[in-house]
Amino acid sequence: MKNISGLLKKILVLMFIIYFLYTIIAQQKTLNSYAQEKEKYNDNIETAQEEQNELNEMKENINSDEYIEQIAREKLGMYYPNERVYIDIEK
Repeated sequence: MKNISGLLKKILVLMFIIYFLYTIIAQQKTLNSYAQEKEKYNDNIETAQEEQNELNEMKENINSDEYIEQIAREKLGMYYPNERVYIDIEK
């Protein structure tokens, strides 16, 4: 009887150790997955903050004379009267 109860205790301890290791491995996989998601979300936040900063800069400069002149020249092809415009044809 002692032999059977000793064997039974060893089997129970072994099962507990196997369950414990399985649980630790499963939790580590879950933690790694969460860490990857966190990194992805942090990258998204950083990108959105950079875009917000650029938009805020544009918002501040949108009514300035320099910005209006730049847009008129680049997008609309407008120039001052009697201004000479040179076009580089080698490009």
